[in-house]
Amino acid sequence: MTTVNGGISFWYAGIGVPVPREPLPGDADADVVIVGGGYTGLWTAYYLKQAVPFLRITVLEARFCGYGASGRNGGWLYNGIAGRDRYAGMHGYEAALALQRAMNDTVDEVIRVAAQEGVDADIHRGGVLEVAYNPAQLARLRAYHEAETAFGEKDRVLLSAAESARRVRVAGTVGGTWTPHGARVQPVKLLQGLAAAVERLGVTIHEGTAVTEIRPKHAVTPYGTVRAPYVLRCTEGFTASLKGQRRTWLPMNSSMIVTEPLPPEIWATIGWEGGETLGDMAHAYMYAQRTADGRIALGGRGVPYRFGSRTDNDGRTRAATVEALREILVRFFPATAGVAVDHAWSGVLGVPRDWCASVHLDRTTGLGWAGGYVGSGVATANLAARTLRDLVRLDSGQGQRTELTALPWVGHRVRRWEPEPFRWAGVRGLYAAYRTADRRELAGRSAATDPVARYADRISARH
Repeated sequence: MTTVNGGISFWYAGIGVPVPREPLPGDADADVVIVGGGYTGLWTAYYLKQAVPFLRITVLEARFCGYGASGRNGGWLYNGIAGRDRYAGMHGYEAALALQRAMNDTVDEVIRVAAQEGVDADIHRGGVLEVAYNPAQLARLRAYHEAETAFGEKDRVLLSAAESARRVRVAGTVGGTWTPHGARVQPVKLLQGLAAAVERLGVTIHEGTAVTEIRPKHAVTPYGTVRAPYVLRCTEGFTASLKGQRRTWLPMNSSMIVTEPLPPEIWATIGWEGGETLGDMAHAYMYAQRTADGRIALGGRGVPYRFGSRTDNDGRTRAATVEALREILVRFFPATAGVAVDHAWSGVLGVPRDWCASVHLDRTTGLGWAGGYVGSGVATANLAARTLRDLVRLDSGQGQRTELTALPWVGHRVRRWEPEPFRWAGVRGLYAAYRTADRRELAGRSAATDPVARYADRISARH
């Protein structure tokens, strides 16, 4: 069977790639213009329009809503947020704890709104299971579990090898940790349902309209300029394509495969009746879900970065990457050795130089942004959007300071990434180091993290 390669992602296979909405017809005015039609942009439009119905809100999207990471991710709606521990170091434990609690609540919020708006996104709240399969991973897993419980996750459970296997039988598992703060979603169904809800509220969406430059009160496109007091950048991994933003966030590549539907006898060997989202403690980690139609969708790093912050062509993925992901699949679940891979694709996520997600509104210019989610954007985008809503309302006199505007990621700034060729050489070198460390840990018996990975972490500022 031939594997479909690219075509944006498998998530479009059953519902089709949408016909883009009409592009911007010419110069226009708005109260708020949002650049980017992914989760962040659409959630921001949704909450702002609900809070202040008279606002004229325009969303500008380069291709179609969900073309980027929102339509290509692994469908993990969970409570992880990039940079929490660093924020604890900068702002204190209580500030970081407030951020984590907000993320825990965000999982519930997305599920609530999906139900309220009648969005059937194959949501299944099975929590998040993360496993270890060598001594070094187990040591990291235990430390990770302790850190998460220290930030208020009293309902998180540390699992023995047998307890983990009763949830999902990953070959060689030596331990696991599970949290209820997570759910599986079909990301495109969620995205398209959200876009429809936004339009019902009266928000204008123009697709096929690439913004080439953002400046105070102006979003510039080839079709015209939208003028607005507030211009919000919600472009995540595609931020580098904007004028002056090449080194703001690095577009990190992540790739996925999905199997054909598995027969009952294979599911009987795997388990996974709880529908947990599944991850591991490798340095070049994997992530997976059991889809609503009985497949395994699994992702991880392929080519981590393309020179000059380039992005892929409609998700097309190298054959070597597809094979590497298939090897992970079979190592985790040997019963899938004869199973066909139906689809492979790739996408980019936004990585700040310090690996910290952030939200900001410059009150002197009206320019705002949110992103840098480092792969945790399905839920984080919702919290970021509600925070942008509160920041715009506060600045415009339509609202007051809130718990969200006080969170430590608000206003955070970070230095830019190094220029080329140092950026390319550094990222490629770091991920080669992480893969080397994973191989050495898998072959060894030490509970210590491989020194190559520790060195890479210091250079990358990843931890």
